[in-house]
Parts: sequence; C-alpha cells; structure tokens
Amino acid sequence: MFFIPLLVAAGLAGGGLWLYTPDEPRSVLVAEYAQPPSVFLTVAGIRLHVRDTGPRTAPAIIMLHGLGSSLHTWDAWAARLSHHYRVIRYDLPGFGLTGPDPTGDYSEARGLQVLGALMDSLGVRHASLIGNSMGGELAWEFAAAHPDRVDKLVLISPEGFASPMFAYNKPPDVPWVAKLLPYTLPTALLRMGLEPAYGDPSRLSDDVVRRYRDMILAPGVREALLARAAQVRLQPPEPMLRRIRAPTLLVWGEKDALIPYRNAGDYLAVMPNWRLLVFGDLGHVPMEEAPARSLAPVAMFLAQ
Repeated sequence: MFFIPLLVAAGLAGGGLWLYTPDEPRSVLVAEYAQPPSVFLTVAGIRLHVRDTGPRTAPAIIMLHGLGSSLHTWDAWAARLSHHYRVIRYDLPGFGLTGPDPTGDYSEARGLQVLGALMDSLGVRHASLIGNSMGGELAWEFAAAHPDRVDKLVLISPEGFASPMFAYNKPPDVPWVAKLLPYTLPTALLRMGLEPAYGDPSRLSDDVVRRYRDMILAPGVREALLARAAQVRLQPPEPMLRRIRAPTLLVWGEKDALIPYRNAGDYLAVMPNWRLLVFGDLGHVPMEEAPARSLAPVAMFLAQ
C-alpha cells in the first residue's frame, strides 16, 4: 500500500522505543487467513497465495494490492463482483502468505512475469485489472506490455510518477532506521502508519490493523519489504502509458495523504481520455474505507 514499515521504523528511532517482535508462525497465519477459497499455486517458481472465485466462464477480473497489504484488502469488493465475474486476487511476491520470492527479484519485470504466468496457469487469456497504489502501477505496466491481455483498467491512486521519495533512475531514499523493521512492529505505531491511508481515520478498525500487522509479520515479509525498497528504479512513465489501449478508470480519494489527489493530473495529462472518479471524503484505500459506495461506480464502468 505504502511505506508503513518505514514510518514505523522512523517512529521507533525517534521515540527510543524498542520492542522485539518475532515473525508469526506460518501455520497460525494460514489457519486464520488462508481458509477456502484460498489455494496455494506454484507459478514462475514462487508459491502464491491465491483466491479465485465466481463463475469460471464469466469475464475475469484480477485484483492487485498495494505495498504492505495483501489480497484481503479486496474482500468486500470481491464478494460482490464474484456474482458476475471470475475474480482472481493474490498476495504479490514478498507480501502476505505468498512471502518472499525465492529469486530475491522484486523488480517491475519480475512482477509482470509472475502476473502473466498466473494468468496462463489459470487459463485466463485476458482480464480486467484493478490495482491499488503499487498494484495500480503493476496493472498499468502490464496493460502497456501486453495490451491484448487487458480488457479494462481500474487504477486506484496508482504509483508511477516521481515524488519526494521516488526520483527517476535512482534508488529511493530509504532511511537507515528501516533496518529496525525485521526486529520490531508495535501495533500503536503501525496504526499511525496506516491512518494516513484513510480520509477518516476513525473508519480504520482494530481488526484491519491486526490483519495488516499479521501479514507484515508473516515469515520473511519484513526482509522482503526492505529488499523491494532497495530494488525500486522508477522510470519516466509517459512512454509506457501511451501504449495502453484498455479503457481506464482512474480512482482517487481527495483526502489521500499518501499519493495526493493532484497526482491524477499527471496521468490525465498523458492520457486525457481516461475517466476520473473522485471521492471527496475518502483516502488511499476506498475499497476498505467505504467498500459499497466506492464499488458502485467501478462496477458500472466494468459492466459497460
């Protein structure tokens, strides 16, 4: 979703707080978070945590979560969309119950390879893609690289353009205190890192905070987060964006404190025919903060 772990690590260093937090046992997390319809599929050399619901003959939708998140961020949307679509979602490599990629490669090219291989494994020739933040960037990059495989795009606060933390053609400015992440993750500081994702932080429930914490504490995930951060190399996105042919809905919460709403203008300057959907009172994760209200116009777009 965003740099939750780095915010937490910075808070720890600034406050002098030290609480050792070990990984959660994988068996415990699987028992709680990977009950049916979850399955584990080996794809492109990595064992992915996948949910594949809805009619197999219906049009396919693939959902891609953000940094620090998991497939569970889509629970409410997936439950509704599965009545009419085949809905596929998975924990991206390095996250959740998929965990670390054995290759150690967290580049954009590897993400595209895994997504394409999963589609092939499931017999999905083409699909609509819904992506949030980091997952939004993966979605539009896949649409640019494989335009014949993408029907429609829904991009929710997608990454892709330069920002104060991400400059083009250089690694991000990751603070040294991030090295504390594998050793500690206090719940109170994690909540502080999550609240900027919500337009109204009071909507962030204790259950959701616990789920994020459990997924970050899955074995190897914290180390994978740091490895991914070190490998990011942002490229100017305009040439790739211009290759996209799929009808695209750009979704933004006006109160997004992580990737600000004004960034929508960067995309629309390159792709003026994209549609923009704005929620004035929501933040970075409208599918969590107000699932029914945020899904209604997205479902209309998908059905058109």
